[in-house]
Amino acid sequence: MQGLKNLPQHATPDFVAKRTWAKSKQVMPRIGLVGLGFMAATHLKAFREVDGAEIVALCNPSGNRLDGDFSDVAGNVGDNEPIKLEPGSFKGFTSYKEMLLDPEIDAIDICSPTFAHREHAVLALNAGKHVLCEKPLARNVRDAKQILDAAEKSGKIMMPAMCLRFWPEWAWLKKTIDEGSYGKVLSASFRRVAEAPAWGQQNFLDGPRSGGALFDLHIHDTDFVQFCFGRPSAVQSTGYTKVSGAIDHVVTQYHVNCGAMVFAEGAWSFAKGFGFNMAYTVNFENATVEYDLSRGDECLRVCEAGKEPEHRKIDGPDGYVGELRHFVESIQNGTQPSVVTSKCACTSVEICEAEELSVSNGPSAVGQLVFL
Repeated sequence: MQGLKNLPQHATPDFVAKRTWAKSKQVMPRIGLVGLGFMAATHLKAFREVDGAEIVALCNPSGNRLDGDFSDVAGNVGDNEPIKLEPGSFKGFTSYKEMLLDPEIDAIDICSPTFAHREHAVLALNAGKHVLCEKPLARNVRDAKQILDAAEKSGKIMMPAMCLRFWPEWAWLKKTIDEGSYGKVLSASFRRVAEAPAWGQQNFLDGPRSGGALFDLHIHDTDFVQFCFGRPSAVQSTGYTKVSGAIDHVVTQYHVNCGAMVFAEGAWSFAKGFGFNMAYTVNFENATVEYDLSRGDECLRVCEAGKEPEHRKIDGPDGYVGELRHFVESIQNGTQPSVVTSKCACTSVEICEAEELSVSNGPSAVGQLVFL
């Protein structure tokens, strides 16, 4: 990132955010948000902890929530605290193209359904707006590459919203791996499982357009695997469909260059009442680290050879605040995002497509190995 000197070699996303914040207040980007469901409410709450940005517009073709009242919105993460924007503090649009014509809007935060990401991102970039786009960047690599092309031609800031890279315990794990704190990684497994979404079902449960749990939920861990270990050379996946017509439960082995055994499981096929959980277990040469959301304040545990197991508390805002700060900083500094890039997001879609192919083309018991 330009303008930053004397950073530690493996500075965490939150460290970078704090280090740059004092240097980046000369510009206050005015942001318009399109798609007003659960993720929009999540972003709006996170923006309250992001200095230097202003929400000036909301867009929803249906007209729902253009009054800024998100009290009826709930999801699987966060506190589900009701949120209402102050009347008169923003403009409301039912036409996305009309919103893009507004010269008082500098950037667009895309929280619309996956099938609309390509169109919304390309139109915004062509209109000279900076763009933050929720995951997945697109339903397929073809559409994702069109967004990359538009971003390159526009010269504007284009950032995929891969919040897991900014989540404190995951950022800590990435730093721990990079620094070799406990030796090399021997194995790593990631788990993100839930009951079917109770919101946005018209979109989420339309598998051909949403990609099911594989693209909407599991992609977080697929992206984090490549963040830590690089683009895998091949994947081998098993899975099934239950609620969306696409892959709603997947287990994948990633073949990575360092030789570690790396797996991830993702699902939204579990019975109602199960809720949501995310976890990881990473076995190093000299320690095992484990995260389990269900353990609350003791979610992160480190078992190091010759020592008593230790519960760690990693300070910092959640991944949504972290990613939004990074987006705003990038605009203020005039530099493309460094923690996550559009190319990374495109590669994550590519890997998920390979996982989908492995499930669909492989024998029923064992997913076919698909090389990337």
